[in-house]
Amino acid sequence: MKFEEIYISGEYLGKNPTWHVEKSPWKAKQIMKMVARNNIEPKTICEVGCGAGEILIQLQQEMDAACIFWGYEISPQAFELSRSRENEKLHFKLADILQEDVCFDLILMVDVIEHVEDCFSLLRNLKPKSEYKIIHFGLDLTVESLLRPNALLGFRSTRGHIGHVHYFTKNIALAMLEDLGYEVLDYFYTPRPVMPTDSMKRKLLQLPRSLFFAIRKDLAVRVLGGYGLLVLVK
Repeated sequence: MKFEEIYISGEYLGKNPTWHVEKSPWKAKQIMKMVARNNIEPKTICEVGCGAGEILIQLQQEMDAACIFWGYEISPQAFELSRSRENEKLHFKLADILQEDVCFDLILMVDVIEHVEDCFSLLRNLKPKSEYKIIHFGLDLTVESLLRPNALLGFRSTRGHIGHVHYFTKNIALAMLEDLGYEVLDYFYTPRPVMPTDSMKRKLLQLPRSLFFAIRKDLAVRVLGGYGLLVLVK
C-alpha cells in the first residue's frame, strides 16, 4: 500500500476527527513569528497539506488584507472540512500541487513531511513553485522515544493514529534540506502545546522539559523531546 492512501480513504479522519484544528492557532503563531523575524511580506501564500484549513484562516486574520491564500489537500474528507472556511481571498483545492502549474511567494508545509512516503521528491519538485518555504518538522527521534519500544511505532500510519512514516532530529531535517539544494535562512524550536486531551504523563513532562530546555536547548530536545522545528528556506 501507499502510505498516502490513509488520507484518501478516510482512515485518517476516523482516527483524527478534528484533523488537529485545535492546534492551528498555535501553529499559525509560530509561522507569524518566522515571517516577522525575517521581514517577509508575501502577497500569495500556499499551504501544502492544509487539512481543514484553519491555519490559513488564522494567518489571514493577522496578515496584509491584500494577501491571497491557497490550500492544497489530497484528502477528500479534509477538503470538505476546509470548504466552509473559504472566502474571497482564501481558496482550497483538492489536488496534488505537484501536478499544478502554479507559483507563490511563500509555501507552507506544516507537519506534512513526516507523512509523505517520498518526501525527497516532494521537496525537490516544490522548489520552483515559490521563493520562500516555511516547513515544520516533528522531532520524534529522541532518547526518550527510543527507550520506549512502541513509542515510534505509535506514530506510524499502519500502527498508530498519527501517520508518520519518517522520524527527524534537528540535524537530520536541516541536512536533508541542504542536500536537496535549499538555502536554510532561519530556524527555531517550537514547544509542543499542551492540549486538554493530552495524557497526564505528557502534561507532567512539560515542566522538566521546559527547565532543561532553558539550560541546554539542543540537548533537551534530543533527550526529552516535546519540540518541533520550524525552518525557513529558499
